[in-house]
Amino acid sequence: MASIATTRTPRKDNTNYNLHFRMINEQQVEDICLDFFYKPHTITLLTVTLLSLMYFAFTRDDEHSDNNLRVGLLVGISFFLVISVLAFPNGPFTRPHPAIWRMVFGLSVLYFLFLVFIIFLNWDQVKTLMYWLDPDLRYATREADIMEYAVNCTVITWERVLSHFDIFAFGHFAGWAMKALLIRSYGLCWTISITWELTELFFMHLLPNFAECWWDQVILDILLCNGGGIWLGMTACRFLEMRTYCWASIKEIYSTTGKIKRAVLQFTPASWTYVRWFDPKSSFQRLAGIYLFMIFWQLTELNTFFLKHIFVFQASHPLSWCRILLVGVITAPTVRQYYAYLTDTQCKRVGTQCWVFGAIAFLEALVCVKFGHDLFSKTQILYVFLWLLCLALITLLCLYGMVWYEQNKMTSISVQNEDSDEGCGFDSCGFITDSVGGQRETPGCSQPAKQKRASGRNRFVDGQERKKRL
Repeated sequence: MASIATTRTPRKDNTNYNLHFRMINEQQVEDICLDFFYKPHTITLLTVTLLSLMYFAFTRDDEHSDNNLRVGLLVGISFFLVISVLAFPNGPFTRPHPAIWRMVFGLSVLYFLFLVFIIFLNWDQVKTLMYWLDPDLRYATREADIMEYAVNCTVITWERVLSHFDIFAFGHFAGWAMKALLIRSYGLCWTISITWELTELFFMHLLPNFAECWWDQVILDILLCNGGGIWLGMTACRFLEMRTYCWASIKEIYSTTGKIKRAVLQFTPASWTYVRWFDPKSSFQRLAGIYLFMIFWQLTELNTFFLKHIFVFQASHPLSWCRILLVGVITAPTVRQYYAYLTDTQCKRVGTQCWVFGAIAFLEALVCVKFGHDLFSKTQILYVFLWLLCLALITLLCLYGMVWYEQNKMTSISVQNEDSDEGCGFDSCGFITDSVGGQRETPGCSQPAKQKRASGRNRFVDGQERKKRL
C-alpha cells in the first residue's frame, strides 16, 4: 500500500503542474457562444491560402526584382502567421479570440529570429538592409545632433512648459496607463517610474537626449504624465476588479443594440485577476524575481533609445513605433505568465511568451552592444554599478512599503470585522444575508476579483468560516 501511495503522489503533482501551466500557456475558452468561430477549419484554411498563393504567384508582374523581394517577404510572414494560428499556444488570454494571441506570439518569434539574423551581419550589411526597407534612412539624422537638451533650465514660462505637451507627451501618458493595467500595483508602477528617471540620469553620458531640466523630469514626467497615466490605469483596474463577470450568449440577446454591445464587450477581459506581487510571507526567491522583473523592464525601455540612436532613425519613424507597439502587445501575456510563475508554487516554468520576451530583450541589448561599440566604449562602469545598486535599494524600499501597507490594511479590516460581528445577520442556513453585504454567487457568473482573491478581507469569507463552525 505504501508503494502505491508513493507512486500516485508524483502523478498527482504532475497533473497539478500541467493544469497550472496550461492556465498561463494554453488558456481554454469557456462558455463558447458561437461554435463557428472556435471550431477548427484547417482544411478550409489550407485551401484558401494555397489558392491565394497560386493566384498571386502567377498573375502579378515579376519584372521588378526589388518588388519581388518585398512581396515574397510579406507573403512569407503571412504564411508564418497562418502556421502560428494552427500550431502556437493561446497564451493566458482568450479575448477577443485566441487566434489573435497566437499571431502575436508568432510575430514575437519572427522578431526574435530577425534579431538572431542581425547579430551575424556586419555594419555595412545592416545599413544596406535598412536602406532597402526605407531609402529615406540614408538622410536620417539623430535627434541629439539637431536638438539641445537641458538648456536654460532656470527660465520657466508657460509657453515653454506648454511646448512640451505634444504627441509624445500623450503617448507617454497613455503608455503609463497601459503599464498600470498590466502591472496592477501602485507600488511597482511608481517604483518603475522613479527608477526610470534615475536610469536616464545614469545613462545621460551615453544618450544626450536623456538630459532634461529638473521641472521637466520631476513635474511633467513623474507627476503629470507618469502619475496621471498610473492613476488612470489603476482606476480602470479597480473598476474591473469590482465587476461581476456574467457573460450572456449573443444568441440569447434579441435586440440589435444588445448584440452590438455584446460584440464590443468581446474586446474586454473575460475575467479579472487580483494581483498581489508581494506579501509578508513571501520568500527571497520572489524578492529576487521582482528585482529581475525591474531589470528587464528598464532594459527594454533602454533598448528603445539605444536602437534609434545607434541605427539613426527618428522616434516618429515606423521602425520605432512598430517596435514599441509589438513590444507593448507581447508584454501583456508576458507579465501575466511571469506573475503566475513568481507567485504560483504549482507553476514550475515560465510561459513560452515570457521566454521569448526575455530572449528579445537580451538580443536587442546584444545588437546594441555589437553595433554601438564606439558609443559603449565611453561607458562609465561606476555609473552602471550605481544604477544597479540604486535599483536594488529602491526595489527593496518599495516592497517594504507594500508589506507595511498590507499589514496595516489587514489589521484595520480585522478590527472592523470584530466590531461588526455582533451586527451580522444570518439566515436559517448560516449564510450572511444580503443586507449585511455578503454577495450571493449567481450560477454561471464569476465574483469580483477582490472578493475571490482576498480571503479574510471581506464579510463573505468571514461568514463562510462562521458557517463551518456552526
